[in-house]
Amino acid sequence: MITIGPVWDCQSVISALRLRVVGLRVLFLVTDLEIGGTPRVVRDLAIRLRSEDIFTSVACLAPWGPVAGELLDAGIRVTELGATSTLQLARVVRDFVRLTRQVDVVFSFLIHANTVAALSSAFRRDVRFFQSIQTTQPTPRWHWHLQGLIERAAEKIVVPSESVASVAEKWSHIPRNRFEVIPNAIDVQSFQNLQVHLFERPWTRIGFIGRLDPIKCVPDLVEALSRTERAELHIYGIGEDETRIRTSIHTFDVSHRAILHGETQSAHQALQQIDVLVLPSTAEGFGLVLIEAMAAGVPVVATDVPGIRDVVRDQETGLLVPPRSPKAISEAIQRLRNDVDLRNRLITSARQEVAQRYTWSVVRDRYRTLLLQ
Repeated sequence: MITIGPVWDCQSVISALRLRVVGLRVLFLVTDLEIGGTPRVVRDLAIRLRSEDIFTSVACLAPWGPVAGELLDAGIRVTELGATSTLQLARVVRDFVRLTRQVDVVFSFLIHANTVAALSSAFRRDVRFFQSIQTTQPTPRWHWHLQGLIERAAEKIVVPSESVASVAEKWSHIPRNRFEVIPNAIDVQSFQNLQVHLFERPWTRIGFIGRLDPIKCVPDLVEALSRTERAELHIYGIGEDETRIRTSIHTFDVSHRAILHGETQSAHQALQQIDVLVLPSTAEGFGLVLIEAMAAGVPVVATDVPGIRDVVRDQETGLLVPPRSPKAISEAIQRLRNDVDLRNRLITSARQEVAQRYTWSVVRDRYRTLLLQ
């Protein structure tokens, strides 16, 4: 005879038995699956966490993007909710509630997905909900107010850095104990195997890899190029700030030295074409491209702002400069070009740092503990 203690109820017993048979069913919800940091984080989590005891799937609010194809190629089920405006919120929530009927855990990323998941949680009391914040961007401020209203719908708020937790605590008034800090991770070996050839040409190849978003301040990098002799700028990415970037290229008369390569599916190929990676953002939640460059052995220059300073230690694993300072960016690039000992020391330390902190062997276990506890 089996005796069920007072802590257990019938639903708990049924859930425990089912989990032992079919595993934990985790659905990741993200705003879109375009090329970008957060969609790549979701992609890698869905693939890396899939195992005998965890079944993963992904849903996105917007129509499909390129990352959806990568997930499908990896055998991950993807569902698009097809939202094109906030006026469709009621329909999207209804469709998402239906989607979660065969789900044990919903893990949402970014404010729009977090909101849809929070509203859906009122109809799915048998599902566990987690939210994730991936940015320290101050605006629009209503995002932070809304996040403060919906955070109670989640068991935990997962953030990639202490900076994100601090900003969310300040602007969303979320208690510090509600956060779980788990850094993003990469396939370190795939980047360490890249063949990079640094500073072997007369012209220094400066690189930017990421979405062309105003918060990234790529025009500052264009101005820095105009201050740097014997250098060219390679910009990999697309986004709303492209017109402003092209205008700055014309303004500073560097069209013969600045190349916009457009969208890139992978950072690997781009990193093989540059001597130094620069991230001039005024805000970042983490800066995934930073650890990719560090693992590949490409030195980094970045702004000393929340999120970035969680990843790059100035003078140890990279060079940090003040935000909105093209002059400082130019000086840092020239310093790396001229000081071989500094450059080699930063590259060695950066590679060690990534191998110790940002591998999937470390980060995956932390997610598994959170989901399976």
